[in-house]
Amino acid sequence: MTVTVSTPEPGIVAVTIDYPPVNAIPVQGWFDLARAVREAGEDTETHVVVLRAENRGFCAGVDIKEIERFSGYDHLIGANKGCAAAFSAVYDCEVPVIAAVQGFCLGGGIGLVGNADVVVASEDATFGVPEVDRGALGAATHLARLVPQHLMRTLYYTARPIDAKALQHFGSVYDVVPRDQLDEAALRIARDIAAKDTRVIRAAKEALNGIDVQPVHRSYRFEQGFTFELNLSGAADEARRASLRNNFRASTEADEGK
Repeated sequence: MTVTVSTPEPGIVAVTIDYPPVNAIPVQGWFDLARAVREAGEDTETHVVVLRAENRGFCAGVDIKEIERFSGYDHLIGANKGCAAAFSAVYDCEVPVIAAVQGFCLGGGIGLVGNADVVVASEDATFGVPEVDRGALGAATHLARLVPQHLMRTLYYTARPIDAKALQHFGSVYDVVPRDQLDEAALRIARDIAAKDTRVIRAAKEALNGIDVQPVHRSYRFEQGFTFELNLSGAADEARRASLRNNFRASTEADEGK
């Protein structure tokens, strides 16, 4: 279980999330991911970063089980700070970041993808923020970078996912391909970027961030403040318990219907 870094081709650095089975990332994993992306961008030999994942899906968000194993709020605070660090590392990376998404992309995964420069996805990819079912808030900042405002609110309130083809319609996903072609699809774009003068591309990344209309760092941390409130009030625990009961009931009904 780790974050790995490789160089599939000159100038292209691949950062891989690998926390089987579903890539629910623990507290330290978020900081490791932030460091890997940040160091890749700081290396002048890097022209572009590809953020990818192994296992069933791209990212299932925060490892909730890790947080629940410990009393107090240290791990909740750690997860929130780690997510903020990883999301910021992607956004502030000195070179473009291409997110290659397969399977599910949930919660914190949306934070990573929403802050990426380019998104490619497999045909089975789905994107969602189930935060309200978990008694938490966050990543609306990043979901809003993928879909229009009213759809973002609908998806957020209902915790429903949206598929890659729909996001391609909105222009936030550049390409949708069969799963076994996902890495190559990301590399095709990476090669185009890597072939450019990296001095110009790095300046372009800084310039585009500079004219961004959304203050992603501040707005995400604002969202996280409500997560703390919900946990302190006990509402988060009640929401998670209700979600678990509903999931168990749905699973039981599905088994009985077989």
